[in-house]
Amino acid sequence: MNSEQLYVKATRENAEKRAALAPQNIEAWRNFSRTVFRAGALPEKTKQLIAVAVAHVTQCPYCIHSHTAQALQKGATREEVMEAVWVAAEMRAGAAYAHSALAMDEMEAMEKVQ
Repeated sequence: MNSEQLYVKATRENAEKRAALAPQNIEAWRNFSRTVFRAGALPEKTKQLIAVAVAHVTQCPYCIHSHTAQALQKGATREEVMEAVWVAAEMRAGAAYAHSALAMDEMEAMEKVQ
């Protein structure tokens, strides 16, 4: 990893090394992933757009790259991907504001102690 890289580049070699250390776990995870992203009540494109949004909320750069590419491969437009990102941004901001209730509760509790 060079000084300009923030994250280690995902490579097949690295993935194979990690898989070799826990082969049963990786196979279970891969099967789960294939099952989850298979078309069902939601089409594959929609599932990939959801994954793009979730990847932005969880801030996983590897997931962002992977699911953005997969969403486009499943027929999503650049505009649909960007809308998914904006939904994620709103949800992340909304969660921060909603959790401010905890700060309010703590501030009020501290006022009672003083």
